[in-house]
Amino acid sequence: MLGGPSENPELWTFLESLHLGEFLSGTVAAIEPFGVFVALDDGPAHPVFPGVGFISVAELSWQRFETASDVVRVGQRVSCEFLQFDTWNLEARLSLKAAQPDPFQRFADAVAVGQKLSGQVTKLIPFGAFVEVADGLEGLVHLRELAWTPVETPSDVVRVGDEVTVVVTEIDRERRRISLSRRQVTGTRGRPRSPR
Repeated sequence: MLGGPSENPELWTFLESLHLGEFLSGTVAAIEPFGVFVALDDGPAHPVFPGVGFISVAELSWQRFETASDVVRVGQRVSCEFLQFDTWNLEARLSLKAAQPDPFQRFADAVAVGQKLSGQVTKLIPFGAFVEVADGLEGLVHLRELAWTPVETPSDVVRVGDEVTVVVTEIDRERRRISLSRRQVTGTRGRPRSPR
């Protein structure tokens, strides 16, 4: 711990005055593998870190990225939402992505269950395949939804990079998951007939 209110009274008072959800502006002061330090416009200097604001990697962007420097650069102006007062490190935990529209919610508002979409297969896993159905958004086609005939492994029917048409079967806003079906695209064609 970096010290209590008596050791850093100005910093402690500033951090205690912040409110959850408040937006703060500042300048990116340093980029580290674990996150980004922000020198806040209205904040005092930090006794150890390059800035009193800190954005963890998870709070940088809704989009996928390799490193924090793919999202921000030192000297860049940013506006972030205040998440919490980290009393251990004496810093304001911030979210840059909170200042951007959530692409998942936009997708969920625009797309309906049963709708057909085209996308690219991005990843194969033992129980299915991920398909990118919007910029940076992937849905899972479960193994049983890849084809009407039983499939042992996803690579039996699709490969990474394949363009496929899928049907949205579920949009789970809470868990931020999209379920897809490839076999429902074809309707009943190719479906084994049930004996009469």
